[in-house]
Amino acid sequence: MKHYHIAFVGLGSIGQRHFNNVCQLLTSRGCSFSIDLYRNDLAKRLPKEITERVDRQYLYSEQLKKELGYDAVFVTNPTSLHYAAIAKFKNHAAAFFIEKPLFDSISVDESLLKDIKHIPTYVACPLRYHPVLQYIEQHVDYKSAIAVRAISSSYLPDWRPGQDYRKCYSAHRDMGGGVAIDLIHEWDYLTHFFGIPKVVFSLQERFSSLDIDSDDVAIYIAKTEKTTIELHLDYFGRETLRSLDLFMADDTIQCDIAGGKITWMKEGRILKFNSDRNHYQMKEIEHFFDIVDGKIENDSDVRHAYRVLKLTKGIL
Repeated sequence: MKHYHIAFVGLGSIGQRHFNNVCQLLTSRGCSFSIDLYRNDLAKRLPKEITERVDRQYLYSEQLKKELGYDAVFVTNPTSLHYAAIAKFKNHAAAFFIEKPLFDSISVDESLLKDIKHIPTYVACPLRYHPVLQYIEQHVDYKSAIAVRAISSSYLPDWRPGQDYRKCYSAHRDMGGGVAIDLIHEWDYLTHFFGIPKVVFSLQERFSSLDIDSDDVAIYIAKTEKTTIELHLDYFGRETLRSLDLFMADDTIQCDIAGGKITWMKEGRILKFNSDRNHYQMKEIEHFFDIVDGKIENDSDVRHAYRVLKLTKGIL
């Protein structure tokens, strides 16, 4: 039986989701595991189902013991703290899982990326595992699209029920907030499908009445060697929209990611899928541990994630 020694750095809502999925996956695979938590405030209560499965809890500020090592370190603290967390654990991790986006800024010392290039370092990109996009990747000649249009529009105050949106990182530029990098999922799957654009134009501003200091809308027009891409991202859409339209030579394919549906507009064919969020996020955790175990190649490494982060800023 294989044993995994795992660390979680930060344990907010997404960290808890990953924690639960890791426990479920490794249990289903018949593996044993121990999980340590690194937190800024040990007095802050966590759900019982979390604490009863934790081996040890440490203050994040504590110095790591030289001999301490982990099979995987999950970096799920606020985006603005990712860089420091990776630097802290780089000599103690056999692999990293880093919640998206990689960093909150492209003005970082890139030597850290070289320091960890020998370590499997996976940057989260769960939308790739959404069944709608999985179907497109596996069954549609998407690379022949003449033009592509994508949108992700939703209302920030509804994102985290029970939390004041004005206090979350999304609302604050200095914490890594802003719709361009918060919704980096879209650029991740678009570059996964079509490659890094050769040309990109972008507009990023705050236009709505939301009480935030980060950008609430980002609009892009980009060009690859074979297609054009339009992308709209916002925090203020009162009805959630997340979709991808492929303008093909013989049809227009509408991919309703939020609704779990693909429609061929001319043909009239419709396919429906299970779009439960945890279903495709579990698929990503499975994928990550297959990378850790050397079964598959890392297809979302820090080099790609850093290029996508630059792209969100309109930089190629």
